[in-house]
Parts: sequence; C-alpha cells; structure tokens
Amino acid sequence: METLGFIGTGGMGKGMAANLMKAGYTLVVNDLNREQAKVLEEQGATFADSPKAVAESCDIVLSMLPNNDAATAVALGPGGLAEATSGAKLWVEFSSIDKQTIVAASDELAKSGWAVVDVGTGGVEEVAAAGELALWVSGSEDLFEQLQPMFEPMSKSVLHVGELGNAKLVKNAMAMFAAVLHMSLIEICNWLGKGGMDKATIQSIVASSQQDSVATRNIMEKVVSGNYKPRKSWMPKDVAFGLDVARQMEVPMPFVGLAYQMFAIAQATGHDGWEATGIACNLYDVLNGIEPKSG
Repeated sequence: METLGFIGTGGMGKGMAANLMKAGYTLVVNDLNREQAKVLEEQGATFADSPKAVAESCDIVLSMLPNNDAATAVALGPGGLAEATSGAKLWVEFSSIDKQTIVAASDELAKSGWAVVDVGTGGVEEVAAAGELALWVSGSEDLFEQLQPMFEPMSKSVLHVGELGNAKLVKNAMAMFAAVLHMSLIEICNWLGKGGMDKATIQSIVASSQQDSVATRNIMEKVVSGNYKPRKSWMPKDVAFGLDVARQMEVPMPFVGLAYQMFAIAQATGHDGWEATGIACNLYDVLNGIEPKSG
C-alpha cells in the first residue's frame, strides 16, 4: 500500500486519517497545532513539520483544511508542496474552500509536476469518524479510478462530478441546500407549534409526508429532543462561497440569500455556537420572543 500524507488533522481530518490507517495505509501527518495530530501519532502515524516534508515522505498527499488561505499556504507557501524535491506529486484536496482557490493552486503546482484531485465531503465529524462520508470528486477521471481503494475506507459513496473545482461547487451547493432546508423546516415547525401542535406530532407529520428524508428525520429528531451539539457552524462560510459564485455567474438565488442572512443574524446575536439545527431553532425562538437554549 502507498504511504499517504495527511495535512489537517482537526475534527474531520482526524477521523478520515484514522480510517485510512485502519485500512492498512501508512500515514505521515502534519497540522499547525501538533496536539491535534497526537492521537494519530499514538496510533502509528509519523509527524512531519511542513507540507514539503510530508510530500517528500509519501506517495500521495491528502488535506482537510479550514479555509482558502490555509489551502493556498499548504500548496504554495513557504515549506509548501511546491517546494518538495522528491516523493509525492499528487495532491488530493478535501477542504471546504472555493473553486477559484483550488484551480489557481493546481495551475501553479502543475509547473512543478503536480497533479491535483479535488474532493468535496458530505458529512460532519461523526460521519467522518464512521467512514461514511459522501465524496464528490472532480479532476482526472483516470486518477478518480486509481484512487478508489483509498476513498473506500472514508466513504459510503463516491461520485465523479467533472472538471477540477466542480467538487467544491457541489460542496457549496449542498451547504446552500441544507441552509434553506433547515430554516424552512424550522419555520414550518414554529408555525405549526403556534397552531397548537407539539413537536412529536410535527415530527410524525413530516415523517409521513412526501417530504420525508434522511435529512428531515435528522432535523426533526433534534427538534424534538432539543439536543443540539455545540459546534462553530461551517455552513455560513460554504453558503457564502456559493453566493459569491452565483454573483459571478449572474444566477439569482433569493432563497439561499435569505437563508444566509438568517445565519448571519444568528452570528450577530451570539446564537451560532451550535450545529445547524440548533442555530435555526434558537434563531426562531429569538424571532418568536422565546428564550433560546443557547446563551
């Protein structure tokens, strides 16, 4: 099996890397906060002090990073992949960033012989740890086929979605869809609640309707239980990327724009420290004059 480099071992990356190790891959890891990589080191991963050092110690580099700047720095910054003089020449990039960033980094890396495969991920930390992510892959179809064994330990499904950068568009699209779904479903729940229906009844109504889905079941389960996981939401960032692209393409997206503003209100009022369902529920409590769960 190849030796893999994994850069970015936070909540998502840690689970993905652990599943690759369970599948038998040897890992070389890197993170600006080494403490986040300690668990993987304890499981047998080797720590390298820069993306360049990672690349020179492995066959393929993977990354799961927090933002555009971090991805650009890994690729092209001091000690970045572009400076590697041996080892890997393939970068598989999983971060929630925008299409322009990954395409620009790929163009620069190509000058030093690198190939880039772009991957969008569907799922949160728990899904990554369970190896059940939905993966949307863009770039070379030949590389997509070659990488199937590596994708398998991390995912429940893998789909090729076209040219490099499209995977980032799909990730943004799913975030936009989720934002609209959360806000619209919680709004309906509040309306029915004002009409005198309890949350368990509303849950049964949704489950018996044509709108029933894995997503609506997950949302309604949290609505009924009130158990919202504390988490800094990634959704406003990904939705903003999608709206930026929409403006460039001159594609109107009024519902997504409104959903984004709802998340912005949550941020402005200090109610964004939860997963998306918790944010939506707390925000609608505020709008309805109810004391929200979050402080």
